[in-house]
Amino acid sequence: EGVQGLYRGFMVNTFTLISGQAYITTYELVRKYVSQYSEDNTVKSLVAGGSASLVAQSITVPIDVVSQQLMMQGQGQHLTRFRLTSDSGTGKPKRFFGQTRNIMAQIFAADGFRGFYRGYVASLLTYIPNSAVWWPFYHFYAEQLSKLAPSDCPHLILQAMAGPLAAATASTVTNPMDVVRARVQVEGRTSVIETFKQLITEEGMWGLTKGLSARIISSTPTAIVMVVGYETLKKLSLRPELVDSRHW
Repeated sequence: EGVQGLYRGFMVNTFTLISGQAYITTYELVRKYVSQYSEDNTVKSLVAGGSASLVAQSITVPIDVVSQQLMMQGQGQHLTRFRLTSDSGTGKPKRFFGQTRNIMAQIFAADGFRGFYRGYVASLLTYIPNSAVWWPFYHFYAEQLSKLAPSDCPHLILQAMAGPLAAATASTVTNPMDVVRARVQVEGRTSVIETFKQLITEEGMWGLTKGLSARIISSTPTAIVMVVGYETLKKLSLRPELVDSRHW
């Protein structure tokens, strides 16, 4: 498939930008609300992170279901339930949004609207803990790095380092559930528990570490970009009289 094969589902995945906006907005609003009841940074980060992930996954799961089916095309009949139909004129599979419409129509015909939320529970069990772990560890690593770094070191650099460390920690903790989630969505399974049992039976405990290294590698640049963008926007959003009160 060449380089193009590495970008299967890319166009569909761009719509996850919407969930990103919903995620950050929810995180800030919930964190502000929890601040009325607790000043503990860990509690605020944990509750806000989990809530933000719940909202984001409600948007992301249908996008994931479609993009994963696109990614698995041509990889073997047993790996996916849906196949792209060929263009009547050329005999080749339709490209880009033609492929997306094709897969979406098949999912809806087979499972109805619920088909787009296949693996939703598994996704929540993966990403709510992931987000709830990520934010407390992000603040923890940033705090520890600030103690070790020279006083004149820009805080944004330390935050950019803390992001990938938090992402690696969260990925390691939640990877077993992510493996189960992927199987549920791609293979059309319905039971999270049965999928988990079958995975252990077929591949043992090592099966739960599948994709961990790839997950950590892919989360590193994402974490850096998100942290730098998030912290920079927070700085730009502060009223002028409050800017000097923060260490940047």
